[in-house]
Amino acid sequence: MVLISKILFFTSHHGFYTVILLILFFGFIYYITKKARFLIPIIPLAILNGICGQFLNAWFLNQYGVESTATVTSDVETNSTLNESYIHDYEAIVKKQDGKYTTTFFSTTSATIYPISNSIRIPDEKDFPVKYIPGYEKNIVILYDQSREGKILSEYEKQAPVKSAKIKYEADRTNKEFIEEYIAALEDYVETYDDASYKAKIQELKKELGRLK
Repeated sequence: MVLISKILFFTSHHGFYTVILLILFFGFIYYITKKARFLIPIIPLAILNGICGQFLNAWFLNQYGVESTATVTSDVETNSTLNESYIHDYEAIVKKQDGKYTTTFFSTTSATIYPISNSIRIPDEKDFPVKYIPGYEKNIVILYDQSREGKILSEYEKQAPVKSAKIKYEADRTNKEFIEEYIAALEDYVETYDDASYKAKIQELKKELGRLK
């Protein structure tokens, strides 16, 4: 597991050097065999690593890693941009299983985050949850949804359909479709967040719906 973690850390954080190694490896095989077909995998593998390298690393660490916390010790804004936002270089310390710390680094473009998504979200808090393979704590996956910031964002996103359904319902309280949509949105919310007022509202809406039927 440690060896796999080291390989995934290198390929996900050092894309350019990974391409160089691919060229050297398959070029050596071509030199030995004199068969040009061994040069074909270079470009597809380089592209695949650029697109999926971080995602594969995130899945691996979340699946097999152990939970801990990390703390950002340095946040430097670079002159490079990604999607019109400046790329940041981070240094951090990671708490090991023995309670001691080790250092690591990542950037906006190389950070490994779970759940896997196209957005790069680094929690803006002192200690945030991570996972790593014991023995190579440098390679971490940030558990964004378990961070304080992630939990707030998740609750906000769950609230969005509730607010939308409420507006429709308050515009026309006799519309069965609007009532059913409001009930469904509230029920989806309380599956994750225990809210007594929402549960009471669900029962109230179901009674209203029953009277309309």
